Amino acid sequence: MSKTEIDSVTAEFFGSFDNRGGKAADVARIRRLVLPSSVIVNTAPEFTVYTVDEFIEPRQRLLSDGRLVEFSEWETSERTEVAGDIASRFSEYRKSGVLDGETFEGVGTKTIQFVRTSDGWRITAFAWYDRP
Repeated sequence: MSKTEIDSVTAEFFGSFDNRGGKAADVARIRRLVLPSSVIVNTAPEFTVYTVDEFIEPRQRLLSDGRLVEFSEWETSERTEVAGDIASRFSEYRKSGVLDGETFEGVGTKTIQFVRTSDGWRITAFAWYDRP
């Protein structure tokens, strides 16, 4: 059951950025998926460490102000290891959308750390690298 629950949390995480077909992205939903003090890291183009709010706010704005439309990202492969109440997942993913009128596609890697809480599996940290 743990792997199925982690798969579900991961799918919900990736889905929170989706604004295809004019629907509103629900980036704020990430607050429910991560622990409040989670660590979020982007390794490129500039190494940046975010708090949960520092990560969510600019993405919510970008996905709702009309600059980034028809956006989605999705897992293409993963490997997950579960040891009791902790888990680690490496995901390869793709993304696509229209940014400032220009269509784009990309690929990258995310690593996500999970713990099992009384409310189910939650993300404690994630980091990503977008490949050029």
